[in-house]
Amino acid sequence: MSQNEIILTPEGLKKLEEELEELKTVKRSELAQRLKVAISYGDLKENSEYHSAKDDQAFMETRIAQLEKMLKTARVSNSADTTKVGVGSIVVLNDIEMGEKIEYRLVGPAEADVFNNKISYESPMGKAMLGKSVGAMINVDAPIGVIKYELLEIKVNS
Repeated sequence: MSQNEIILTPEGLKKLEEELEELKTVKRSELAQRLKVAISYGDLKENSEYHSAKDDQAFMETRIAQLEKMLKTARVSNSADTTKVGVGSIVVLNDIEMGEKIEYRLVGPAEADVFNNKISYESPMGKAMLGKSVGAMINVDAPIGVIKYELLEIKVNS
């Protein structure tokens, strides 16, 4: 994996492609209309609507460039391996201290969403799990100390 390469799941790739398409078509058009209206108010120096629209345009163009770069360097991982944890794997862990089962999906950094149990392979937990097999003990360094997990199951997204 090259330093600039990012790994995505097929779902993550689709989501980024859809976001890029939305920004390039719908959002650019809406912003152009906002700018047109703001310019019609005159005196651009003190025109807050114009400056707000220009700021939004700069943010959007930056995001478009960011997405295009990500998609250009993206590699899709279609992990079908249930013997070792890889990008795209769904893992069931046992939190040793709490005695709770937790399920996570290992994804690329662009897809990480802790609220939906999607963690990046670049995170401390992701790094600790990558390449492990069922039954492995996983130690994750956290601000509160080392958290220990047992890897109970590896599933693939179907």
